[in-house]
Amino acid sequence: MAYGDRLTTFEDSEKESEFGYVRKVSGPVVVADGMGGAAMYELVRVGYDKLIGEIIRLEGDSATIQVYEETAGLMVNDPVLRTRKPLSVELGPGILGNIFDGIQRPLKTIALKSGDVYIPRGVSVPALDKDILWEFEPGKLAVGDLLTGGDLYAIVFENTLMKHHVALPPGSMGKISYIAPAGQYNLNDTVLELEFQGVKKQFSMLQTWPVRTPRPVAAKLAADTPLLTGQIVFENTLMKHHVALPPGSMGKISYIAPAGQYNLNDTVLELEFQGVKKQFSMLQTWPVRTPRPVAAKLAADTPLLTGQRPLKTIALKSGDVYIPRGVSVPALDKDILWEFEPGKLVCDVPKSLICSCTFFSCWRSSNMPVAAREASIYTGITIAEYFRDMGYNVSMMADSTSRWAEALREISGRLAEMPADSGYPAYLAARLASFYERAGKVKCLGGPDRTGSVTIVGAVSPPGGDFSDPVTSATLGIVQVFWGLDKKLAQRKHFPSVNWLISYSKYSKALESFYEKFDPDFIDIRTKAREVLQREDDLNEIVQLVGKDALAETDKITLETAKLLREDYLAQNAFTPYDKFCPFYKSVWMMRNIIHFNTMANQAVERGAGSDGQKITYSVIKHRLGDLFYRLVSQKFEDPAEGEEALVTKFQKLYDDLTAGFRNLEDEVR
Repeated sequence: MAYGDRLTTFEDSEKESEFGYVRKVSGPVVVADGMGGAAMYELVRVGYDKLIGEIIRLEGDSATIQVYEETAGLMVNDPVLRTRKPLSVELGPGILGNIFDGIQRPLKTIALKSGDVYIPRGVSVPALDKDILWEFEPGKLAVGDLLTGGDLYAIVFENTLMKHHVALPPGSMGKISYIAPAGQYNLNDTVLELEFQGVKKQFSMLQTWPVRTPRPVAAKLAADTPLLTGQIVFENTLMKHHVALPPGSMGKISYIAPAGQYNLNDTVLELEFQGVKKQFSMLQTWPVRTPRPVAAKLAADTPLLTGQRPLKTIALKSGDVYIPRGVSVPALDKDILWEFEPGKLVCDVPKSLICSCTFFSCWRSSNMPVAAREASIYTGITIAEYFRDMGYNVSMMADSTSRWAEALREISGRLAEMPADSGYPAYLAARLASFYERAGKVKCLGGPDRTGSVTIVGAVSPPGGDFSDPVTSATLGIVQVFWGLDKKLAQRKHFPSVNWLISYSKYSKALESFYEKFDPDFIDIRTKAREVLQREDDLNEIVQLVGKDALAETDKITLETAKLLREDYLAQNAFTPYDKFCPFYKSVWMMRNIIHFNTMANQAVERGAGSDGQKITYSVIKHRLGDLFYRLVSQKFEDPAEGEEALVTKFQKLYDDLTAGFRNLEDEVR
């Protein structure tokens, strides 16, 4: 087939009208001619390798395509196949527990079929396995009942943690002429048939949806419930740390330490090889530019599980879906004693996290070109909306939107668009807003009546911590909650390293009704805690100049209260059963007792002041009420496993004992 003076060979199964021709290649951007009739954001296959691409500009019969795979080897006149479909995701049973790249290609399936750890160019694998049989249970519906878009008509038991509700796709409606009985079906089997205006249409459990189109809802609702993580600032998964022999070492064991506590410098193993003995501790060092050796490199097949306490902003309830995107690792302290247990090769995920959350991960594969970053967040948010429409609360973490914005900048540069600040396109803020706009609490389409929500946690990486960076400033102009990570806190081993002075939430007013129902005193307590922490920041400059002893007694109490809040309340250890998850009631009671100590101490100092000098000072309080002070510090060690009633009783007793202790102290000095 000739197009002008260019000769192209087509596959027998494809029509000539379905093809265009490559005219220009510039990195991930390809310009193709002969694309008359194509649509914006239409999915295309570029070249003989059928690389995945998406049309981002149309001029006459010329189309500009951003290709989501490496374009090396593409040549002028290579064919461009139109699919007449937008970039879409497959929605249905099988999403949970799977790992996809940024355009929903299943990494495990690709690895098994290709036998390679990298994704082959032009690979075409269905996102969901159509051969797996799922346990299908229809709702209380019968032939003749009416259904409309969004109605839930069946349940699929995808796993033991949540029910996968099957809904009629938006825009569909009709009278039921057939609904499959309970049984096992795959994603291609017809489970529902509707008749509308004399036309019958079959439906399976599988839906497809274009990623750039928000899924419709009945109404968007105001936020009225906080997402509680169980972390006063954030949360981490628990694990057992396995101690391995360093690569390249071998020998016969001549000594292995018994179970007990050892620091990182203690010898826990001794090997003998060819008459030479060598000792090993739990600490290893490794050159950062040298990859650690492995027996074999395997395809990624397990999602990253993550979790978070101090800000009390994110919480995942049973059955909710979390889309994680990152993890942080603290530095090593060689003086800490670690519980060493020889010979145990066990790795388990904490049951509490499995019971509280269902995890799903959507990852952009590291060997995909930069253009694929631009599509990945739309893939993630579309899948999040799918679970939201079932009536679930979904949390999606996009890490990081700065990398996504860099993809926009590269594509914009190759399109020769007029650059704005720092080379980013002028429409950066609009694109960010359209993404975050898809979050929120909604009333779902169809019946039964239900609400769902999507919470987007977007990580931003400003270069050099510069908050005037266009991505950072545009994001802060859109979002309502900001968590500022602090390098100095991380260096002090304060985790989670969220700076309480620069972080904020604009949902305080909207959530007042929720907090009032839970605990009427919470808002006042939180406000006083913030004031104490802010006052401490102001006093630190004075302390550096004149020393702590020169401060007024009330200021000394403020500093001590702030220290309690920082070190014994906001800092949290995820590697302990008592602190890995902090229920909201425990968080409120801990803060209430700390603030109560601050209030009573200040009142005692003011009442104890006399003409003959200060009778009650901070040092007197700490000396006379040392046992109560120790109990304040030890609040975090109360294990939520004992139950809410038992913990509240203990916290209430501490509250009453603080009141009685300060009264007795005042009576003694009169």
